[in-house]
Amino acid sequence: MSLSITEDIKSVSDLKKKTNEIFKQLHQTGRPIIVTVNGKPDAVLLDVEVFEKKLQSLNLAALLAQAETEVKEKRTRPAQDFLKELKGNAKVSR
Repeated sequence: MSLSITEDIKSVSDLKKKTNEIFKQLHQTGRPIIVTVNGKPDAVLLDVEVFEKKLQSLNLAALLAQAETEVKEKRTRPAQDFLKELKGNAKVSR
């Protein structure tokens, strides 16, 4: 995700005065807005859709990290064994 230093960094005063304009920019560009207080970064505003995608990516990364650890620690089993067990435990109603 890119960031435009001239467009995407706003002071808290700008946010108060130009809320609608800033939110319009946020939704149109999909880029985060960095809100500064006394010249220092203080908060980040994200479009909800962008946030949800980032959250999904983080959740997937956590699951992959856990799986990688299990592989490294040899806590795996052959896929055929797993599928047989899954098939045996499946309760199919007709």
